[in-house]
Amino acid sequence: MTPALIAHAELDSFDLDQLDTAARFAAAHDTGAVLSLMLPGLAAADRAAIMARTRFAHTAVLVFPPDLEVLTRTLAERGLSSGAPTPSMVVRSRLADRYGVPADSLNVQIVRTPVPSPDGDPRLLEIFALVGTAGHPRTGIAAAERAAGYEAHLALEVANADTVELAGLRALLLHKNRMHADGGGYNSHEHATVLYFRTTAADRPYQRLELHVAGQHSSVLAAHCGVSHDAPTRLLRLMTGAWATQALAATATLGVADRLAAAPGAPVAELAALTATDVDSLSRLLRYLAELDIVRPRDAGYELTEAGSLLSSTAAQSLQPLARLYGGAFYESFAHLDHAVRTGAAGFDHHFGRHHFEYFSQTPAGTELFDTAMAAGAAIFGHVGELIALCGGDTVVDIAGGNGTLLATLLRDAPGARGVLLERASALAAARVALERADCLPRCRLLEGDFTAEVPGGGDVYLLSRVLHDWDDDRCRTILSRCAAAMLDHARLYVIERLLPDDDAPSLAPAWDVHMLCNVGGRERTLTHYRELAATAGLTVDRTCSLPLDFSMIELSHTVMA
Repeated sequence: MTPALIAHAELDSFDLDQLDTAARFAAAHDTGAVLSLMLPGLAAADRAAIMARTRFAHTAVLVFPPDLEVLTRTLAERGLSSGAPTPSMVVRSRLADRYGVPADSLNVQIVRTPVPSPDGDPRLLEIFALVGTAGHPRTGIAAAERAAGYEAHLALEVANADTVELAGLRALLLHKNRMHADGGGYNSHEHATVLYFRTTAADRPYQRLELHVAGQHSSVLAAHCGVSHDAPTRLLRLMTGAWATQALAATATLGVADRLAAAPGAPVAELAALTATDVDSLSRLLRYLAELDIVRPRDAGYELTEAGSLLSSTAAQSLQPLARLYGGAFYESFAHLDHAVRTGAAGFDHHFGRHHFEYFSQTPAGTELFDTAMAAGAAIFGHVGELIALCGGDTVVDIAGGNGTLLATLLRDAPGARGVLLERASALAAARVALERADCLPRCRLLEGDFTAEVPGGGDVYLLSRVLHDWDDDRCRTILSRCAAAMLDHARLYVIERLLPDDDAPSLAPAWDVHMLCNVGGRERTLTHYRELAATAGLTVDRTCSLPLDFSMIELSHTVMA
């Protein structure tokens, strides 16, 4: 490529500069450099996964020549050869949608020219040319596009990807808001699918990245383009998240999910009669639930999706009580998150005048809702028994174990083991029923007590499931010290909590950390944080195991002194 920049009167100087900049970038960077510049926070494993499946293929710009002959001549002046033009389907459609003009009124061609590369891989300058805008009503498009640079991008070519692999690459680029989906399309002239991604980071050399893959990948493309991802739309969807919470709570509370589980596809009028709801209002709710992927159309009505089925009380792992809890008192208290952030004190206490444990224990209905919600959450730990090796004569001490769901799970897997459940009186009443139903009650001792003051001794296995996140660090140290004092030398303590990730890995924990701040006064913690708390009680973390819904099980034992 000739280093001198030779201006041509027939092509706008701005377009000339864009061509030269894009050509120089393509000639100076390889795949690793592109990933470092566009995704500087990318974890090493994710970077390796992307590099193994893609290569930096081209830089792309949009220019506005009066005709293709002018563009060809301009490239030749720069020592660049150009191949035969190909009609653009995707960019033409994007421009038509952006400016509200018929697509067939726009002549957009793709011209590709090879440029040298530092790694020897084929590298292209890809030029989208909207031809013949001078003196045309579309002249305003050129000015707007030059100002915004909507179509300029860097492209990663995906080699031999199937739909699953392409979906995985898309997820890596999107997760933790590294980039946002920015549309895409299928070009039938080239039999290729493109997915566009955009970043709002001002320090990137380009704002957009493309995944380019041969073939038609309709399902991935539909997922990528199905929702508007512009910044105002994303923000509005986040702002209306409270509406989704209430929609789920209403679906659970009104019995809509239960009725749909029993009679999928029933006409909406029939469903309204069964749930004592207004037909028009219910149909509007169901349409919103379909948008949330909780229901989908079936016959004359709707049916529950896989996620929606968990709102039914008859589901094997029903989360209906949690929907009612999160849509009730916890929903109210989140209106006072600003108070929690300003003061560090729980918004729940500020709004209701008491701690949430005290609030829910005031009435039988409140106690039942809270206990059943906690039990619904505990049901997800069904395979914990596979991770905790119990001997026939072991005693399992479940500290603040709610209605005994987790304890019953362990005892069913170990018929010779015995259990001790330490809880408040109201929870023990529910636990007695649950343990009896599980045929475990004869092997259990139910104790009323305060685990911050004393923990039963003599156990071989101790459980603290979703307990420590309710408390500040000082109280956690006290609880762990009480456990350590009660544990025999060989005993093990199992802590079940969500762990805040140390990196940018996707996790539910940050959201629940804010929940703990606002509603409980506790916090979620990293594994390092738990190690430090455990060390003050003379305990050591031996291993961790992943559980569903981003929970982890942490195994601790007495620290062995050297």
